[in-house]
Amino acid sequence: MPSSSTPTDRTARHRAIVNTLGRHAIHSQADLQDRLAARGIAVNQATLSRDLRALGVRKGGGGYELPATTESASSPNLGLALRSWLRTATAAENLIVMHTPAGGAQPLALALDHADLPQLVGTIAGDDTVLAICPTKAMARTLARQLTREAGQ
Repeated sequence: MPSSSTPTDRTARHRAIVNTLGRHAIHSQADLQDRLAARGIAVNQATLSRDLRALGVRKGGGGYELPATTESASSPNLGLALRSWLRTATAAENLIVMHTPAGGAQPLALALDHADLPQLVGTIAGDDTVLAICPTKAMARTLARQLTREAGQ
């Protein structure tokens, strides 16, 4: 049976999953389904399984884990986030446009914001795109190259 999810539904669901996993220890898909249902998001097991795979979520000893997080969800590891989420980084004037898989923009932007990069003013994240703002064109070009290199590309 085809999924009736619209891209907007999927985006909202992915954000809710990322938010829930970042705030709670989730040990089963049933637990995650219950927490999502409490937020008004009904999802079947097959769709949830596809969402977790698309987001790169893995099940570890402490439950489900986002690839962009470490022990402390408030301090993401930039290297891990780049390797997990960054697909492309293109400098455009003093901006960097970064593409990620669906649902990857939020954790990547969070990691960038917490990395305390002096050449980064801030980020704006959508579902699969992060816009990073740098003070100058030269800083944007340098940072885009650095991020791409750290992502292993």
